[in-house]
Amino acid sequence: MMNMIKRFCAAVLTAFCFILSNSAMAQTTLVNPILTGFYPDPSIVKVGADYYLVNSTFSYFPGIPVFHSQDLKNWKQIGNVIDRPSQMDFMGEKLTRGLFAPAISYYKGTYYLTCTDIDHDGNFVVTAKNPAGPWSDPVKIPSVRGIDPSIYFDAETDKAYILYNSDAPDRKPLYAGHRTIRMYEFDYRNLKVAGEEKQLVNGGVDLSKKPVWIEAPHIMKRNGWYYLYAAEGGTSVNHSEVVLRSKDVWGPYVPFEGNPILTQRELPADRKDAITSAGHAQFVDGPDGKMYCIFLAVRPYEGDFYNTGRETFIAPVTWQDDWPMIEHGEKAISYRYPVSYKEVKLKGALPQSGNFAYTLTFDKELDPTLLFMRTLDKSWYSLSKKQGLTLKLKPETVMDPGNPAFIGKRQQHLFSTAETELAFSPQSEKEKAGLIILQDEDHFYWLCHSQAQGKDVLQLFQSKPRSKEMELLTEVPMTTKTGKVGLRISSQGDTYSFHVSTDAKTWNLLKDKVDAKFLSTKVAGGFIGCLYGLYATSSGQQSANTASFQYLKYAGNDPMYK
Repeated sequence: MMNMIKRFCAAVLTAFCFILSNSAMAQTTLVNPILTGFYPDPSIVKVGADYYLVNSTFSYFPGIPVFHSQDLKNWKQIGNVIDRPSQMDFMGEKLTRGLFAPAISYYKGTYYLTCTDIDHDGNFVVTAKNPAGPWSDPVKIPSVRGIDPSIYFDAETDKAYILYNSDAPDRKPLYAGHRTIRMYEFDYRNLKVAGEEKQLVNGGVDLSKKPVWIEAPHIMKRNGWYYLYAAEGGTSVNHSEVVLRSKDVWGPYVPFEGNPILTQRELPADRKDAITSAGHAQFVDGPDGKMYCIFLAVRPYEGDFYNTGRETFIAPVTWQDDWPMIEHGEKAISYRYPVSYKEVKLKGALPQSGNFAYTLTFDKELDPTLLFMRTLDKSWYSLSKKQGLTLKLKPETVMDPGNPAFIGKRQQHLFSTAETELAFSPQSEKEKAGLIILQDEDHFYWLCHSQAQGKDVLQLFQSKPRSKEMELLTEVPMTTKTGKVGLRISSQGDTYSFHVSTDAKTWNLLKDKVDAKFLSTKVAGGFIGCLYGLYATSSGQQSANTASFQYLKYAGNDPMYK
C-alpha cells in the first residue's frame, strides 16, 4: 500500500513538473513595435497557424511587403505583392504618393489584397494562391470611389463585401475631413462589385461632433454581431480607432458608447518614451485563442517629431458586453505585452523588433526588405561576392521623380547606425556616390565621395527643399590610396552624425549634431519614413562609371528596450 502511495505521489509530482515546464516554455513577450521603422497601415490575416501581414509602401518599389509569422512576434518577409514593373510602377510620382493602405484577406484557398493607387489606377484587387507570390496583375475596381478598400467574406452566406472610405453625402461635406464609409457586395469570383452602393457611416461615430477622416474600415462577425471598425481623427496625434455594430451586414450600425476603442491623444505629450498617433487597426485571433489588434503608431523623440515613420504595433483586445476594447486612452500603450504561448522563430528572418543589428551582403541576391524608387530596373546594378553591390552611375538624382541608382533600407530606430564600404573613382565633380539618409525628394543628408578642383574629396550635403539643389555642409580631402572608404551615418534622436574611415578600422568624425528634425515627417510632410540608402549619380550627365558597395551594416539601440 505504501509503495502504491509513493508511486502515485511520484506520478503526480512528475506530471506537475511537466506542466510547470511546459508552462514556462509557453511564455513569451510581444515587443512593440513588432515591425520597427516605416511599416504603416498594417493589415493581417490568419490562415491555419500562419499569419500574413502587409503594409503601405507608397511610391517605393517593390510595393506592399508580405510578412509571415506563427506567433505574432517574430516576422519574416517572404515577398512583395507588387514586384513586377508590368503590374504597376510609380514613375513621375512623389515618394509619398503611390500605394495607400492595402488590406489582405483569405477565402477558399485564395488570398485577396485590395489597395489604392492614389494618383493613377485608383482602387484595385490582386489575388494569389501563395502569399509569398506571385500575385496577379491588378484588376481595377472603378465603381469603388475612395480609398482604403477591404473585403469581408461571410462564410455563412458565401458572400463577400467591399467597404471603403468615400466622399461626404452628395459630395457636399459639412466640414473639412467629412467622409463616409460605403459598401458594395463583391463578386469574388469575377473580382467586381455587384448590386448598389450603400452608405454605412456618415462622418464617424457622432456627426454632431464633426469627426474627421473615418477611414481604413473592416468588418468582422462575432456572436451574431457584425462589427464595423475604422480609424478616425486623421493619421497624426489625434488618430484613433472606433467601432460600431449591427445584426445585419448592411446595418444600421450603432456606435459603441465607449468609443474610441484605441487612442493615445489624451495622454501628456511630455511622457517618457511616448507612443502616439495610434489607429488604423485590425483584429486577429492569437495562437492562444485570445484576440489581438495590430495597428499603426509612432515613437517620437520629441513632441510630434519622428524620422522612423509610422510603425506596426500590437496589443491585446478585451471584450465587455460584446464590445471590443484595446486602449481607450487612459493608459499608455505598452512596449511589452507578456503572452502565454510559445514563441516560434522563423529560419532566415531578419530581426524586426527591439534592439538589433545585422549586416546585408550582396553576393547572391538583394534582401526583400530593400527598396528602390518607383520601379525596378535590374540593368543598373549587379551583385558579386568580390565587389558586392555595383551601381552604374545614372543621370537621375533622388530629387527627380524617376528611378535613380538608389537602394535603401528603413531607419528602424531613433538611435541607429548605418555603415558601408565604398569603392569608387569619380571622374568629375558631377560624379558622386555614397551613403544617404533620406526622408523624401526634398529632405536628405548625403555623405559621398566625389571630386572638387580635380581632387578626390569626401562631401556632406543637405538638400534644399523645392529647389532640386544641395548645400555643401563640409568637405575634406580623400586620403586613402586604395579608392575605398568607409561611410557611417548615425542617428541620435534629434541629431545625426557622420563618420568616415580610410582603413576600415578607425572612424573619424566628419560632422555631428546635424539637425534630424529636418528629416522628420512633421517638417517634410507626407506619410513615409527615413531610409538609409546606397546611392550614386552622374548629376544629369551620361556616365559609364560605377560605384561598388561591399555591405550595408545596420544597428539600432533605442533606450526603451534597455
